[in-house]
Amino acid sequence: MGSLPTPPLNPLSSQEIPIKNKISDIKTLSFNKIPSWISLNNSSSSVAKNNQKQKGQVENLHLVSLTKQGKLNEAFEFLKQMDIEGITVNTQSYECLFETCGNMKSLSKGKKIHKRLVKFVKNPSGFVWNSVLKMYCECGCFLDARKLFDEMPKRNSFSWYIIISSYAQNGLFREAFGLLSVMDPMENKLVYASLIQEISRLELGKQIHSVVIKNRLTPDAYIDTALANMYATCECLDGSVAVFDGMSEKNVVTWTGLMVGYTQAEQHKEALALFVRMMEENIQLDEYAYSTVLKVCSFLNDYDSGRQIHGCIVKYGIDSDVSVGTPLLDFYVKCGKLDDACFAFKRISHPNDVTWSSIISGYSQYGKFEECIESFKNLRCEADISNPFIYTSIFKVCSALADLNLGMQVHADAIKRCSISELYGESALVTMYSRSGRLGDARNVFDSVDEPDTVAWTAIICGCSYHGHASEALYLFGKMRSCGVRPNSVTFIGVLTACSHSGLVFEARQYLDSMRSEFGIDATIDHYNCMIDIYSRAGNLEDALELVTNMPFEPNVASWKSLLGGCWSHSNVEIGKIASRNLLQLDPDDTAGYILMFNLYAWKGKWEEAAQIRKKMNERNLKKDVSCSWLTIKGKVHRFTVGDRHHPQTEEIYSKLEQLNSSCLHHNRNTLAHLNYDGSYIPFI
Repeated sequence: MGSLPTPPLNPLSSQEIPIKNKISDIKTLSFNKIPSWISLNNSSSSVAKNNQKQKGQVENLHLVSLTKQGKLNEAFEFLKQMDIEGITVNTQSYECLFETCGNMKSLSKGKKIHKRLVKFVKNPSGFVWNSVLKMYCECGCFLDARKLFDEMPKRNSFSWYIIISSYAQNGLFREAFGLLSVMDPMENKLVYASLIQEISRLELGKQIHSVVIKNRLTPDAYIDTALANMYATCECLDGSVAVFDGMSEKNVVTWTGLMVGYTQAEQHKEALALFVRMMEENIQLDEYAYSTVLKVCSFLNDYDSGRQIHGCIVKYGIDSDVSVGTPLLDFYVKCGKLDDACFAFKRISHPNDVTWSSIISGYSQYGKFEECIESFKNLRCEADISNPFIYTSIFKVCSALADLNLGMQVHADAIKRCSISELYGESALVTMYSRSGRLGDARNVFDSVDEPDTVAWTAIICGCSYHGHASEALYLFGKMRSCGVRPNSVTFIGVLTACSHSGLVFEARQYLDSMRSEFGIDATIDHYNCMIDIYSRAGNLEDALELVTNMPFEPNVASWKSLLGGCWSHSNVEIGKIASRNLLQLDPDDTAGYILMFNLYAWKGKWEEAAQIRKKMNERNLKKDVSCSWLTIKGKVHRFTVGDRHHPQTEEIYSKLEQLNSSCLHHNRNTLAHLNYDGSYIPFI
């Protein structure tokens, strides 16, 4: 037999087999061609099927993508298109749809998918049925969930876990216990463990503990650990320790759970002692154990122990792990060791928002404002910011620097990136704008808060008070009370400051008395110092002196300084002597005390007494505190003090200052000072 002829491109072409041919005409065909034609027909059909299958996979992937993005309406429209094209929805798509409906609490759409599943899918897998059950539970539809559970054709351990844990999470413990009573306990120990972890009421915990004992489910590592954690959560450490001591096998999770229990009960020393026991018994520690004990050291401010633990962390090479590095960084910040904190921060391979927030707030807390801003800039270059507490720290820095321009830029960035919807961030914004004197902007931010809390109200009240808008501050305080928001002790500082600026002596006394009688807030020495300042400003120096000597606190420097300032304003030398003597007994190097008394004597023409004050200052080598100012140019803060020559552009600065000074002197010689080349100022007389 010769070689087979080449088959036609289209075996069914009318050119090769005319339609008019009869069956007998087939005899004229070579049967050697038939296998080739059949093969090509099968191949063509296979390609079509493969194309349809690939299209179905692509369409299902797109459906899953829409669903995971929470675009349920678009997903349902796409489902309709898949039905028109005859494409089957696969198991993964169904599971994803049910999961998203549960997460979004979309019960109506979840029920529609359930009906579709029953209609189009024969014998769904147990995974799919469990996803339906979980959807009903997460939507809070427990009647439908229980009905489905009872009728499920394929029920496994995870099915029991879903419904029982959901009952427990929603406080339906009677229903949870009812299912436990009909469940095979030995096959579903994980369900017991999960249920125990959801219990926060001691009496319920004891009930399920008795069920565990009755069914002889212990010893079991999962259940014993869950029981120990449950007792710790219920603040029954005796029960937790009893379970722990009775365990035949203890793992790192068990030890760490008890350590967390001690921490929750604020027994931090016991928690640290337990960690030492773990080390002595050679328990293999994990990241969670180290992060927990670092938090304990932070509470105790135990720098030495924390340093030793840091050594262990470095030894085992987990200091670059963010779950360990972040609490280590936070520990050093709380101990005031910023250099160590920076070292720990640089070791973290992939810092997250919490990590950045810790280092930035640490810089802010300890006055390292330039480093704080630099870290914030680095963060913006590396990642998107979604943690509002980071912005809160930067707003505080801008407030401290009085850098309104930077603050406004950060505010705009916050709106762009995460909207700063959290109230605490908006309160920091109010403070920033008010401290910069932009009370209008501060009020706009405050008015944008839906339900201002005590912190927000206090921020706007204090802002108005410190800038002399006393009537507005007191109006806002009245509005705060009418809104049912409870003031705190800082709120009353702002209120009393407003009274001081307005000379409202009687009203201030009423506010001070109302702290205890109306709100149950104990006045501190700061509140009494405000009242002393109010009396002193108003000229009621006898009342101020009486309050200083009879208040329920030992007077401090601020107490006597307020009184002395009032004596200088109202030229009262006798009470001024008393205030000055007591002030300098508390702080012999307080320059302001000497200067106020010197000015008072000079004002009254008592030059000999004034000379004695000057002599005492010289003997103690006291000088007036050097003032400091700063300005920001292109994002960099430049600081200046009187006579400062450390700036790299000192010569250019003083040259320009001399030009400006000369120009001003040309217009008004009597109001400005001449600048010496050593940087000091000599006033014209």
